[in-house]
Amino acid sequence: MMVYGKLILTALLWGGTFVAGRLLSNGMGAFSAAFLRFLTASVCMMWVMHNRSGGLPKLDKKGWIGVCLLGATGVFAYNAFFFTGLQTVPAGRAAVIISMNPIVITLLAALLFGEKLTPRKGIGICLSVTGATIAISRGDPVSLFTGGLTSGDLTIFGCVASWSAYSLLGKRMMGFLTPHAAITYSCITGTIMLLPFALYEGLVTDFAGYTVTHYLCIAYLGVLGTVIGFTWFYEAIHEIGASRAAVFINFVPVAGILCGWFFLGESLALSLLVGVALVVSGVYLTNSVARKV
Repeated sequence: MMVYGKLILTALLWGGTFVAGRLLSNGMGAFSAAFLRFLTASVCMMWVMHNRSGGLPKLDKKGWIGVCLLGATGVFAYNAFFFTGLQTVPAGRAAVIISMNPIVITLLAALLFGEKLTPRKGIGICLSVTGATIAISRGDPVSLFTGGLTSGDLTIFGCVASWSAYSLLGKRMMGFLTPHAAITYSCITGTIMLLPFALYEGLVTDFAGYTVTHYLCIAYLGVLGTVIGFTWFYEAIHEIGASRAAVFINFVPVAGILCGWFFLGESLALSLLVGVALVVSGVYLTNSVARKV
């Protein structure tokens, strides 16, 4: 049961990253924020690895290819797609698209790793996605898509592709790396990939203008949103499988709305409560075992 509690807390932590991201958007560039987030996470994860295992394990050529792919998908590509897409796509619409992650991960996990895809699990996933959609759209999900798909929407779909690849690659990499080692290497490689884009964006020249709020948000994103959140998510993938862990991603947009209401004073609608009920029901169905009659 502890693994499910950690997954719920992970969703809450990741929901809070939307608040931190909104606060950072005032005065800090997207790539600069992403670079500082993962630079902080990399330093913290190296400290954790030093205290737990005496340092990072050595990698062969195949291992380096794997961790570079983790950094490219879960750190660099996800952030590039996310921040680029949000230049034209409203946050709610983007969150609905990203909430398709569990469906994609479940289907790919069944196809690539042979994870069983039962009707019960399928119904649970559909309930969770429906609940997240209702919560984000405030009870009118059709209105989110009446304008059709734009180039920005397709860019946000890149988030789904990159996170799905990150989750499934992580499952394969944990065949010879611990969750902490996999996360540390992915943070380091992703940070290196983000650096030139952050410099081009003006990281050095803008640094003097950053406020205490900026630094606190970076600390939250780097330590809680990345180090703790990614660790717990990877541990869950290792213990219960990619598809079961992935369904908890549906809590993230709901948690984001709750955090926005609590910290930013955003409105809290009845549709959110309905969405939460559906998400919880879907998670229960997906992770429970049907009783034999």
